[in-house]
Amino acid sequence: MRNSRANRAGRAVALVLGAVLGLATPPVLTAQNQDGLGALAPENLARPRPEPPFNLTGTWLHGPGNERFDPPDGVVLTPFAQAHFDAAAAAAAEGKIYRNDIGLCWPAGMPIMMTRVWPVQMIQVPTSIFMISELMNSLRIVYLDGRTHTDPDIAVPSFNGESIGRWEGDTLVIHTKNFVDHHHWIHDRLGIPASGSFEIIERIRMVDDGARLEVGFTLIDPEVFEGEWVTMKQWRRVNDRDIAEVECLPDLNDHMPTVDSEFHVR
Repeated sequence: MRNSRANRAGRAVALVLGAVLGLATPPVLTAQNQDGLGALAPENLARPRPEPPFNLTGTWLHGPGNERFDPPDGVVLTPFAQAHFDAAAAAAAEGKIYRNDIGLCWPAGMPIMMTRVWPVQMIQVPTSIFMISELMNSLRIVYLDGRTHTDPDIAVPSFNGESIGRWEGDTLVIHTKNFVDHHHWIHDRLGIPASGSFEIIERIRMVDDGARLEVGFTLIDPEVFEGEWVTMKQWRRVNDRDIAEVECLPDLNDHMPTVDSEFHVR
């Protein structure tokens, strides 16, 4: 958890500097390209770049046939994660939910945003890809303009992390890190948490003349499991639908057992 303490210290220093300097907004604590430009700055968008091998713009849905995201055989949990896993199994045996943060309106975060069976709309521009999931309308931005990850000592952790993409031949490689270390799960149903050391590498290929995506996931979190969690998911393009606004509103969720303390294990 050392990185989390450093992150908090970095944000505190930034806020103090902002107050001392009289800044109307806090200093920027996210990665920028080499010229300090945002992804949608006209100068950044207009910069010459090689033509990408494919464009993800469209609506995508999981499947067919690989909707589950259970850990592969052989994954060994750390004692920290095993305690959560065992508690979730015990709760399930009693017909209860273990720390169902998503049901209580905490963001699903990555990788759940990309592993649940909810459609995701993607908009690709030369400098970035915007991904909006129908699950809580969660937004993820993949930067393609050559920037690097923010120094972890000053990065602002988030539930979807900081995603930096690059093209390798016909494959889009996305490396995501700088995650929060609380109320964040790799697999919430099984009680497998994510720590501040969590990282994801995705390798995305477009196949079948743009009708399908093959997404290879490599998950790394030495505080939660040993080695790497490697799996593959298929996505299909769906041209006959859009995503709806789906917000999580606790006062409207009384019909959901997961928000009732009788069923909820904290």
